[in-house]
Parts: sequence; C-alpha cells; structure tokens
Amino acid sequence: MAFRPTAAALALIAGVAGSLIATPQAQTAQAVPPSEKDVTAVLFSWKFDSIAKACTDTLGPAGYGYVQVSPPQEHVQGAQWWTQYQPVSYNIASRLGNRSQFQSMVSTCNGAGVKVVVDTVINHMTAGNGTGTGGSSYTKYDYPSAPYSDGDFSDCRSDAIDYRDRHQVQNCELVGLADLKTGKEYVRQRIADYMSDLLSMGVEGFRIDAAKHIPASDLAAIKSKLSSPGVYWKQEAIHGDGEAVDPGEYLGNGDVQEFRYARGLKQVFNGEKLAHLKNYGEGWGFMESGKSAVFVDNHDTERVGDTLNYKDGANYTLANVFMLAWPYGSPDVHSGYEFNDKDAGPPGSGTVNACYSDGWKCQHAWPEISSMVAFRNEARGQPVTNWWDNGNNAIAFGRGSKAYVAINHESGSLARTFQTSLPAGDYCDVQSGRSVTVNGSGQFTATLGANTAVALHTGARSCGGGDGDGGTGVSFAVDATTQWGENIHVAGSCPALGGWHTDRAPRLDPADYPVWKAQLALPAGTSCEYKYLRKDERDGVTWERGDNRSFTVPLTGFATLNDTWRS
Repeated sequence: MAFRPTAAALALIAGVAGSLIATPQAQTAQAVPPSEKDVTAVLFSWKFDSIAKACTDTLGPAGYGYVQVSPPQEHVQGAQWWTQYQPVSYNIASRLGNRSQFQSMVSTCNGAGVKVVVDTVINHMTAGNGTGTGGSSYTKYDYPSAPYSDGDFSDCRSDAIDYRDRHQVQNCELVGLADLKTGKEYVRQRIADYMSDLLSMGVEGFRIDAAKHIPASDLAAIKSKLSSPGVYWKQEAIHGDGEAVDPGEYLGNGDVQEFRYARGLKQVFNGEKLAHLKNYGEGWGFMESGKSAVFVDNHDTERVGDTLNYKDGANYTLANVFMLAWPYGSPDVHSGYEFNDKDAGPPGSGTVNACYSDGWKCQHAWPEISSMVAFRNEARGQPVTNWWDNGNNAIAFGRGSKAYVAINHESGSLARTFQTSLPAGDYCDVQSGRSVTVNGSGQFTATLGANTAVALHTGARSCGGGDGDGGTGVSFAVDATTQWGENIHVAGSCPALGGWHTDRAPRLDPADYPVWKAQLALPAGTSCEYKYLRKDERDGVTWERGDNRSFTVPLTGFATLNDTWRS
C-alpha cells in the first residue's frame, strides 16, 4: 500500500501561518462552460428510464448541472456491476436500456436543465467469449459488431502489470481485458465515431474510464476527431505514489479525477481533525482546482474501502456537505445502491421504482446533500471568508457575501455565535429547514447537535410558510429528553422523512430543549405516517413506542405538530 501522509502533516507542509487563509481560489472548473452549475449526480447503474424521471423530479429542481450515466454500449452478459465495463460493441444496447430509451433520457434531462455525461469505456473490450446484451457474438480479440479483430489490440497480452513500468501500464491488459491499440488510426476513428454518435443525441460530456491505461497523446488524438473536439470530459487517472504514469499528464485533455481528494476526506472524517481542511486542495498538493473533478466516493472506491461510503453514516454525509460548500474542483455526488458483495449488480437490473426502497440509496436526494447543490450554485465564484475552527472537529466558513456553513463533527453539541459576511436578515438553514436571523454585524447564533451542519445562502432567505409567503409543509415539535450524545430524529413513510430508513430520518433541532423542532416544506395534500426515534453517537436507534403518527399538509400554511415522546 502506498504511503499516505497524515492530514496534520499535509497541513504543516502547506505552511498555514495563521494569517491569511491558504484556501484554493474559487476557480471555474471545465465542467461548467458556460453553465453556472458544476455539480454532477452520478446515477450509478440506473436504467435510462429511471434517470429521465430523476432529472425531472429531483435533479433539475435541486440545481444539479449534470447527470453521469453508466456505460450505455453493449456489454457482456451477467448480473455483476462490472459487466457494464466490458464492451462488446458500440451499439446502445446495454441492460440499462436501448438506443430509443437512451435518446429519450437525454432529451428529458436536457429539458429539465440537466446535461448528460456518459461514462465511456474505450481502453479495452472483454476478457472472454460469448454473446452481448444486444445479441452480438464475440470472442476475445474478435468483435464483429465493433468491428475489431486481432490486429486492433496491443501486442502485450499479459495482465501482470508493474505500475512502475509505463509501457506495461498503457499497453498490457488491465485485469485480462483485451487492450485496444489506441495508437492505431483505425481504432482511434472507431472510438471517435462512437463518442460523436453520443454527441449527436445531445450528450454534453464524457468520463473516460481507465484513462491512465491509455497514453495521453492517444486520448488527445481521439478527442481531436470528435464532432465537437472541445466537449467536456473528465479522465479517470488514479494517483499512485512511485508509479510511472502521473495523472497530471492528462490535464491538457480536460479535467482529471483527483482521487487523493476523496482519500483525504476519509482520513479526516474517520479519525483526524476537520480543522486540517483549512487549506484543502492545492494546499495539500492536489492538482489545480480548475481542472480537477472531485468526489467523496465512486463505484470503485466505495467497494474497496479507499474512501468513505454510505455505510459510514454521518461521516459520509458531512463529507459531502463539505465538498459541496468548499471551492475546489467540480464535485460528483455518487448515488448507488446497498451492497454486501462488492460484485453485486444493481437491484432490479437498474430499475429505480422509488428512492430508499429495493436497496437504492439515492444519495443525490438526501436532504443534507441535495440542499447543498443550490448552496454551491449560489456561492459560485466567491472566495472562502470568515474561517473558524475549534482546533478539532468543528469548523465554519463563508463564501464571500453569498453563503456560510458550519459543521460540527464533535461528539457533543456546539453552541456559539458565528461571524459571517452575509447581509443582515432572515435565512433558511437548508440543513434543518429552520429560520435563522443574521444581525447587522453579520452574526447569528445557533446550536448544532453532534454530527450536524448549518448552511445559509442568499438564495434561501425563507423556509416557507412562516413568513407569509404561501409556503406549505409540516412543523414538528416533540418534548423528548435525551442523554449526552443523543439526538431526536423523525422517520416516516414519505421520502422527505426517509421512507422509514433511519439513516435518512431528519434530525430535529434541540435549541428549545427538551422540545426538539424541525420544519419541512412539502406540497399541499401530502400525507405521511411518522414516528420519532432517538439516535446515539454511534447511530444506535431507539424508536418511541405506540402506533404510527400521521399528518396531512393543508392547502395553505403548515401542519403544526406538538407531540410528546412515547416511552
């Protein structure tokens, strides 16, 4: 395993002398020309029809600029997720849908203001023989529907790759997959034809899978052949200490995924200090912000333990909150499904009937995460201001005069007055749905429970309903005593209350303890069953007793609930 310096060592190396904050400037990443929205929802292994619905129902309204779809080309058969990364041809005929469904999805997403990025497999074909998902027969090194034959593949037929040897990394077989000879003109043109076909259907960009295994000059040559050579793409080039191929070599072609960013967040949130994030990004030796694609986890790293994943609970959620608030790189929000077997394919072969059911985690729609997309859009171009930390695991910072976030990763509550550069007035804390008032000096006072955040921005000045704006929703208030380190949450049958999933149940605010409160904006007529639960600092869950409670949102205003915990 490669040596990874601690967060403390990296912060020391960066030389933060305690005067000006050594933060990355809010550069414009290539993911956003000319859009104002740079957040991508990566709907991993979702069927095209399900993606189309998500674009209309959640992604567009939340402010996501992009949706990344899994490889759409024909691939080997099998239930495992990785079968999609063994192409048989360039026909749009995967288990996720056919060409017509793909075209419909792209049109629908574009109509919802969400651009489509395609995960693109162009380094290799398959490791064996058979019939593809579209009915095409193939043998290794012979793909009549591509069409490719033996001479279109690299001469190195070994998968024993020494990553200190550039030739082996870029010309031998990655885990036994037939390696395309991307230096050959015919192969380059076939790849370019496939990508140009996707562009003709309205695709706006590409993720290049296994880019490190293709010479940067070959990728540049392929890109020059596209019908739109300036199209956005981001390249998967994993950093490894002492390796022959450096991810920075690919910056001339477009964005590069900065894997060290995700690894660093795992280090910090799983055992080091959030205070070390004060100069996160280039100050840690990462690639330049304007050409880096970042993430908390992706489909590979969540399975092998390199990064955080949904199983890490609050650590994972807060890492996503930080990523979306911090001005480094262009963020990807991974949205996948539950797994115990790392090879397991998607539930229902990729059909998402509803979020938080059938194993679909839908991280892109978690309220704590989705609310930060609009925060990021509002804060775009603003520098980091008003940094504060307690020297340990509580931090806060602003984004100029547009936004401010505080994150409490301590084991207990944090109560303090925060200094911002926000204009005076009322704001909606998009994390809790509660109203917050900033005074004329730019200050507000708040109590943050353990592992929670407060996020304010100038695009959310009202939570709805409470300020006479005609909003509708529900207002919770429950009298519930707790022990140190415990918090009260509310779970329910509707998506806003997590669909009965305790890890998605909104936390109530203890500012008026022992009464815990929360306010959620919901459409008029929404009916939902609910119950309160108590979580301890290890995410242990205790439900209140009794039958399910229920509410229905009125045609105007809020359903006001005044409850008492049932022991």
